[in-house]
Amino acid sequence: MLRHLVMWKLKDFAEGNTKSENARLIKERLEALGSFFPGIRDMEVGVNQETSEYANFDAVLDISFDNYDEMVKYQTHPEHQKLAEWIGKVKEARSSVDYISEK
Repeated sequence: MLRHLVMWKLKDFAEGNTKSENARLIKERLEALGSFFPGIRDMEVGVNQETSEYANFDAVLDISFDNYDEMVKYQTHPEHQKLAEWIGKVKEARSSVDYISEK
């Protein structure tokens, strides 16, 4: 199984929304997008707790695919591309890692 983890640090204000509002929108939009793709084994989207004193990133995606090809289908799908473009406008930074999980 291939796991794809992505974390975003968001701008304080972008696209007419606060950082908190955009983090919530990222969560909602990614979860809605996930229903389109049968190749997704599991997906969880988290938003950093505002009370956390160690707030390095604001949102995280933890998504699993059966294999690399399924991830590529997801990433190149027009709906994913549209969402990625919007996230690009509200993010300050992005980090990701892809790895093979034994679980």
